Amino acid sequence: MGSTQTSKKQVRTVPGRARGLFSGLKIRKKLIVLHTSFSLALGVLLLVALAPAMGKMVDGAEQDQAELIFDSVVKHSGAMDFDSNTVEIRFRELSGLGISQHDAAQLSDTPEFLIPLRGDSFGGGVVGFDPVAQRYLEIRTRSPQARTTVQWVYGLVIVTLFAGYALVAIALEILVLPQHVYSPIQALLNADDASRSKDHANELVPEHLIATDELGEIMTSRNETIGLLRSNERELAAALGRLEVVAIDLHKKNRLLETARKNLEGADRLASLGMMSAGIAHELNTPLSVVKGLVGQLKDQGALSESEIKLLVRVVGRIEILSEGLLDFARVRTPRLEQSHIHKVIEDAWMLIKLDRQSVLPGQRIAFVNEVNSDHIVACDPGRMVQVFVNLIRNAVHALRSVDHENGGHITVSSIIETREDGDWIVISILDDGPGIDPAMIDSMFDPFVSTKMDSQGTGLGLAVSDGIVREHGGIVVPSNVNMSDQSGLTRSGGAKFEVHLPLDAVV
Repeated sequence: MGSTQTSKKQVRTVPGRARGLFSGLKIRKKLIVLHTSFSLALGVLLLVALAPAMGKMVDGAEQDQAELIFDSVVKHSGAMDFDSNTVEIRFRELSGLGISQHDAAQLSDTPEFLIPLRGDSFGGGVVGFDPVAQRYLEIRTRSPQARTTVQWVYGLVIVTLFAGYALVAIALEILVLPQHVYSPIQALLNADDASRSKDHANELVPEHLIATDELGEIMTSRNETIGLLRSNERELAAALGRLEVVAIDLHKKNRLLETARKNLEGADRLASLGMMSAGIAHELNTPLSVVKGLVGQLKDQGALSESEIKLLVRVVGRIEILSEGLLDFARVRTPRLEQSHIHKVIEDAWMLIKLDRQSVLPGQRIAFVNEVNSDHIVACDPGRMVQVFVNLIRNAVHALRSVDHENGGHITVSSIIETREDGDWIVISILDDGPGIDPAMIDSMFDPFVSTKMDSQGTGLGLAVSDGIVREHGGIVVPSNVNMSDQSGLTRSGGAKFEVHLPLDAVV
């Protein structure tokens, strides 16, 4: 039990609190020290205040007794005997009296006039003029009874003070402090301990212990604060619960969006395959005719020349390349990063575009230049990156088809390596000399089902899917216009430019 109390005291001893003369004492000890000090100070003040009055009372009694003795001495011409312990009679010279000439003349002229003397080491008295002896007579008396009475008064005052102090202390410690100070303070401490131990049932001070004094106001304020705090905690818990519900709902929606994005990607692939089907059929018809003819010769003649056999091998190889490219483009699989040559990825994308007869019209002369550095290698999924560049290059082809170019237009793909604060990046640029991008479309061109002038033959999904694939690789797609100055000095659009930014430090 003792250790528990000690630990509580240590917990409640907070460094930095105000320090004072009694700051280290408990309230009970402080009150004892205070009312004891007050009682002692009051006793001293009373004794100091009573001392002059008691002195005057003793002096008065001794002066009255000295006057009676003076009358007796004058009347009997000094023939009376007095106790030397209580009476002292002396004849004095005028110079030894220490009185003024006026008082001395009055003493001489008026025998009844006496001058009182304050008490000295012997006692109080009077001085007068003896007309018989024609001398000044000083009589001092000592009144043991008066002095004893004064001592009894002092003793009574002291006893009264101590009795009053005892009564006050008993009244405070029994009737006042336990009920109005100690009990409320202990109730506050118990409530604080309950709050600290999360005992919410006992953390409020009971109403029957709350008085209408200052401590009661503190208790009421504390209860209101605790109630407000608990109300805020409940509101916070409810808000966190709602936030958790929203987070779960958001997670579900994100999964739905991810599923929708994958569906869009698949839809874009299917749309692209449908657009390529006519070109693939045309491309396959020619080699298949050659194969068919050679097969007929084999049937009719039973033999082939060496050149015909080589031609047949080339034709079959061409068909295999077309089939493999088509399957790689159409296949949907989990992204798999591998070190890929971007130059080869661009070549594969252009080959697929040329198969699409709806993209590259017969007789349309488009100059395609692949200036990507053959040494530039990036960690990516080559099949998915082919889809990105198919969409971007096909958009450039559609843009060139919308304008009348004498030479059919140019598409240039290039790459550079940039060193940034977060590492090395490769930037692949697809530049055409078409009409450029409508500025009003730049902010929304990556939204699904937004069909631009460049993608007027598409589904509106190509750019959205491309942007999603690039972001899966930790990169971004940045569209812009290339401005040029014509012969008159006016600035005009020099075509569209798409930049694909990919990090080089991706983990394979």
